[in-house]
Amino acid sequence: MAIVPKRKTSKARRNTRRSNVWKLEAPALSRCDKCGEYKLPHRVCKSCGYYKGREVIKVEA
Repeated sequence: MAIVPKRKTSKARRNTRRSNVWKLEAPALSRCDKCGEYKLPHRVCKSCGYYKGREVIKVEA
């Protein structure tokens, strides 16, 4: 026996299921301890180059 859907899935329902827009989440942001800019957690700050209170990369002003 073949399992067959009872009703045709509408185009709107099919496209809604396939779209990835509703699955997206905003990235979590934290403030840099040195300069106060928003940055991704556990990463070097792009504006000042500091991570955990130490200068990791040189950033030209």
